[in-house]
Amino acid sequence: MIKITLKDGVVREYENGVSVLEIAKSLGAGLYKAACLAEVNGEKCDLRTVLNEDSSVSILTFDDEDGKRAFNHTCSHVLAQAVKRLFPEVKLAIGPSVDGGFYYDFDSEVAFTPEILVKIEGEMKKIVKENLFLEKVELEPEEAISLMEEKGETYKVELIKEHADKGEKISFYRQGEFFELCAGPHIPDTSRLKAFKLTSCTGAYWRGDSKNKMLQRIYGTAFTKASDLEAHLLQLEEAKKRDHNKLGRELEIFTTVDYIGQGLPILLPKGTHIVQTLQRFVEDEEKKRGWLRTKTPLMAKSDLYKISGHWDHYQDGMFVLGDEEKDDEVFALRPMTCPFQYQAYLNRARSYRDLPMRLGETSTLFRNEASGEMHGLIRVRQFTISEGHLMCTPEQLADEFRNCLELTTFILKTLGLYEDVSYRFSQWDPDDKDKYIGTAEQWAEAQGVMKKILDDLNVNYKIGIGEAAFYGPKLDIQIKNVHGKEDTLITIQIDQMLAEKFGMEYVDKDGTKKNPYIIHRTSIGCYERTLALLIEKYAGAFPVWLAPEKVRITPIADRHHDAAYEIKNALMQAGIDDVSVDTRSEKLGYKLREAQLEKVPYVLVIGDKEAEEKTVSVRKRSMGDQGSMAISDFIELIKNDIETKVIW
Repeated sequence: MIKITLKDGVVREYENGVSVLEIAKSLGAGLYKAACLAEVNGEKCDLRTVLNEDSSVSILTFDDEDGKRAFNHTCSHVLAQAVKRLFPEVKLAIGPSVDGGFYYDFDSEVAFTPEILVKIEGEMKKIVKENLFLEKVELEPEEAISLMEEKGETYKVELIKEHADKGEKISFYRQGEFFELCAGPHIPDTSRLKAFKLTSCTGAYWRGDSKNKMLQRIYGTAFTKASDLEAHLLQLEEAKKRDHNKLGRELEIFTTVDYIGQGLPILLPKGTHIVQTLQRFVEDEEKKRGWLRTKTPLMAKSDLYKISGHWDHYQDGMFVLGDEEKDDEVFALRPMTCPFQYQAYLNRARSYRDLPMRLGETSTLFRNEASGEMHGLIRVRQFTISEGHLMCTPEQLADEFRNCLELTTFILKTLGLYEDVSYRFSQWDPDDKDKYIGTAEQWAEAQGVMKKILDDLNVNYKIGIGEAAFYGPKLDIQIKNVHGKEDTLITIQIDQMLAEKFGMEYVDKDGTKKNPYIIHRTSIGCYERTLALLIEKYAGAFPVWLAPEKVRITPIADRHHDAAYEIKNALMQAGIDDVSVDTRSEKLGYKLREAQLEKVPYVLVIGDKEAEEKTVSVRKRSMGDQGSMAISDFIELIKNDIETKVIW
C-alpha cells in the first residue's frame, strides 16, 4: 500500500500501481468526469500516470489554469487529426493552448475557408465520439526523426533535431491513427471534449519569422459545457465590435496605408487630438512630481549602442542604417531612450546632492517587429512613449520606485484602466546567460532588492522567468485587449549595471565615487497602444475630457444658425474648443442618430424657444434628453466633466 496526500491534506491509502485517474474515480464520479490532469509531487502529469510510492496528488479540472491548458491542448490535437484525415497531404507545424482556447499551424495548399472550417469541425466531432485514448509514447531521437521523415512532417523533424543532442527521449502522443510530437500532458480521452468551436483562420509565419514560410493558423475555443461555449462566442462577437482595428477606422481615429508600411499607422485628427490630450496630461503630472524634461536625437551611431549593450543584445530589433563592413559610421534608429538620457546626467560631475535626478521624455521609438506580430495600434514599428530614467542612491531607491508606481496607478485610475491590469515580476533566466549582461551575483542582488520593494508595497505579482530586460529585472504592468491577448502596457525597471558601463558616478557624502541605481520607467507606456485599449474599453465612447468632439450644436432650421454659432463662441471663450455646429439640411432625427453613432458626448439642440431664451436643449450620449438649461449652466456642467475627468 502507498499513502496519497490529497490537496486538502487528507491522506488515503491505495494499492501499489494505482493510476491518478483511479484515485480521482475513488473520490467521486463528479471529479472523475471533470478531471483534466494531475499534479504529483509538484509536477504536472497525465491522469494515466501510475504511482508506486507515497505521493502528494492534486486533481486539476477545467477550472484550474493548468487543467484548462491541457483541455485546450488536447482539442488542438483533435483539430490536427481531423485536418490530416480530410487533407492527408497537409504538413503539421505546432498547436499550443493559448489564452481563450487553442490554435494549430498548418502548411497547406488548400485554403481553409469558413466552409472548410465547418467540415473540419464535423470531423472533430466524429473523433470525440470515437472516444480515443491519448497514450504517451517515447522514442529515441534517431527513431523519432526517421518516423517523421517517413511521414513527410518536415516541421516536426526540425523541432526534434533541436532536442536530439540533449540525449533525452522524444515524447509523442497517440490517439487512434494519429501520432503527434508533444511533451503533454493531456486529458485521458477525446470524449471529454464536449463543446468546441473553430473561430477563425489567419496567416502566421513559421516561428513568427517573416523570412520563413507563411502557414495557415486555425484558432478555436473549447469548454466543458455548451452553455459556457455559447456565452464565450457571444463575448467574442462583442469583442469584434469593440476591436480597435475595426472601430478606430470606422470612427476615423487612425488609418494604415500599404505603401507606407506595416506597423506604421497614421493618426487622423481625432486620434491625434486624443494622444495630444493624453500627452499634456501625463507631462503635467510628471512635472508636478519633479520630473525634468529632455529632448534627445532619434538616432545614434552604433558606438552608443555598443556601450549600452543594445548592439549585442537587441540589434535584431533595431532599424540599422548602414553596413559596418562598408561604412565608416553606422547609425540606428533608437529602440529606447535610456542611453541618450544618460548623456544629460554625464553632462557634468554629480554629487549625492543632485540625486535623485528624474529625467522624462515623450520619446518616439522604433522597433523592428516581425510582420506576423503587428496588430493595429497594439504592436507597431514606430511609437511614442512616456519614457523616463531616474538616477538615485541605494537609500533612495525604494521611495523612488514607490513614487513611480504611484504615478502609473494614478494615471491608470484616471483612464479607467486600473481594474484591467495585472503585474508581472520579470526576472532573468540563469540558463540563458547569453541573453543578459552582468553576473549571477549582480542579478541576485537586483532581483532581491526589487522583490523586497514589491513585497513591501503589497504588489500582487506573478513571476516571469526570462522576461527581464537584458540589463535588469522589471515590474511589467500587463493588460489584455478585447480578444484576450496580453501585452505589456507599462514597465518599471531596476538597473544597477548600465551606470557602470557608461561611467555614471556621483560623489557620496564620504567623498567616494559610486554608481547610481537607475530606474527605467514609463508612466503611461506607448500612446498608440493606450489609444487602442481606450477605444476598446469605451467602444469609442471616450470620457468627455478625451473626446475629440465634445459638443455638437444642432440647429433645427436655418434661422437658428446665428444662435448656434453664438453658443459655440461662448463655449470656446470658456475654454471648450472641441465644438462643432451641424448646419446640414437634414432632419433633426437623422442628425441626432448620426451624433450618437459618432459617440459625441453632448448634443445641444437649438430651436425657436432656445434661441429666444438663450438656453440649450441638452442630449447626453447614451442617456438621452436631459432637458433645457441656461448656456452658463451647461458650461459649468461640461467644465466639471473635463476638470474632474469623470467617466460615464
